[in-house]
Amino acid sequence: MDTMLAGRFHLDSKKFAVEEVPIPVPGPGEVLIEVKAAGVCLSDVHLLDGSLVPLFATSDTITVGHEVSGVIHTLGPDLKRGLPVGTRVTLEAGKTCGTCAGCVRRRPCTQMLTAGIDYDGGWAEYVVVREDTLIPIPDSLPFDQAAIIPDAVSTPYAAVVATAGVRAAQSVGVWGVGGVGAHNVRLARLVGAAPIIAVDPLPSARERALAFGADVALDPAAPDFADQVRAATGGRGLDFAFDCAGVPAVRDQAASVLGLGGSLILVGITPRPLTITEGLTFNYLQKQVRGHYGGSPESVSELVQLTAAGRLDLAPSITDHIPLIDAANAVSRLENKIGDPIRLILVP
Repeated sequence: MDTMLAGRFHLDSKKFAVEEVPIPVPGPGEVLIEVKAAGVCLSDVHLLDGSLVPLFATSDTITVGHEVSGVIHTLGPDLKRGLPVGTRVTLEAGKTCGTCAGCVRRRPCTQMLTAGIDYDGGWAEYVVVREDTLIPIPDSLPFDQAAIIPDAVSTPYAAVVATAGVRAAQSVGVWGVGGVGAHNVRLARLVGAAPIIAVDPLPSARERALAFGADVALDPAAPDFADQVRAATGGRGLDFAFDCAGVPAVRDQAASVLGLGGSLILVGITPRPLTITEGLTFNYLQKQVRGHYGGSPESVSELVQLTAAGRLDLAPSITDHIPLIDAANAVSRLENKIGDPIRLILVP
């Protein structure tokens, strides 16, 4: 067999289809991964609907998917790590461009490229990856849970522990309890935040937030919303507000309920401008806004260790398993919140 199925997005026509393509061959420093599970992320939806535009695409057609796990199938030449065929792995969601600052792209070599957006990802039966993007996983960690660690879990993890630096007993608000926000709640609880206030217009999402460790779950449209936040925080306001929705109105509301020295952490992405309507009190209370993007290699490795040690159970995050051939249906389910999914998993 020399062909495989892959979910391909054509950048010129903006069309997505699961197509039969040649199985890629690993080059120097690369390995071929047999994909076992691939997550469906809201970023994938945004790519396909045109609201997320690849900045550094390496081809006119891209295999989608940046949350991937599988096993090493074929080794390319000039490998350094010594990982054998059959090793169970999850893949970092991005990589540096790997070229010098004088390349034709005129970009520094630290430029991060995103799998499934800038180069071929893992909505496929096989994917070629650089060996330095592999994170070995233990036999006790199921492939579906391992697949969502890069991005769905590592993005809020890095936001909580690195960008925000949340400490025990600090108050946290999380706006948007979807695939990223639900994990933001769990990870804030893991580091000892208290209270944790989840904010979502969907009653089912608020129920999920409480099940995932939130102390309070609020409707953002409640007329006494700000009063409820003040009551839950003993009148102090929030130390950190995480926008996991990427919605301007969310950011404005979240900033308004920050306490002294509080920070708004922008986790969700949107091309729309950031607007904060609050006046002098933003200055008086010395509030801050911090941008955040994605996870890090350290985040993925640490989360694999945490799950292996039993500190984090990701089984409740898996909503359903869907055959790769039905990838378009999975995208539709996530986009329209059919069944209120946390993470849908494509299975080749």
